[in-house]
Amino acid sequence: MPDCKSSEPPSLRGDESTVKILVVGHFGAGKTTLVHGLSEIKPLSTEEVMTSAGIGIDHDETPGKTTTTVAMDFGRLHLSDELVLYLFGAPGQARFFDIFEDLATGALGALVLTRTSRLEETFPVLEQIEYLGLPYLVAVNAFDGERQYPEERLRKAMDLPPGTRLVHCDARDRASTRDALIHLVRYLISLEPEPA
Repeated sequence: MPDCKSSEPPSLRGDESTVKILVVGHFGAGKTTLVHGLSEIKPLSTEEVMTSAGIGIDHDETPGKTTTTVAMDFGRLHLSDELVLYLFGAPGQARFFDIFEDLATGALGALVLTRTSRLEETFPVLEQIEYLGLPYLVAVNAFDGERQYPEERLRKAMDLPPGTRLVHCDARDRASTRDALIHLVRYLISLEPEPA
């Protein structure tokens, strides 16, 4: 497992075969579903039941959603024989951004999940990722009944910097989310300096 205390991210070139990836997004974006659906091991989860005490703090309109992550989700996925991803899902609420920051230590990059009905809730998450200096890819999670928009309109609505990668996925579908992670890893590889 990558040294989570190291401030230097592991390299994708050389002898390293494990990479830490942060999975982030606003409340109810589908982070837990993604990590649990992809993990080859029993995922670690810190889900707690939402109660009336959370009204006005945590909210969600997703049918059947009764829990929320309060610390992290953790899973492991082999992308190839040479590359293993350690997935750390961070809570989406701003009150947990200290945990978010701790989980980012040693991460090579981040997959930012969002929903088209809640694009405005992505701004604090993107600000936090940019503050931490993590390269990222935005994945628009397909939720039943939510409107789909052209890529340029989504980029404008989220005020994404030019060159920011944007893909669509369905957090419930293993192949779809695996493809989103492959896009992220390819992007991260493209950022690595060429060996001298």
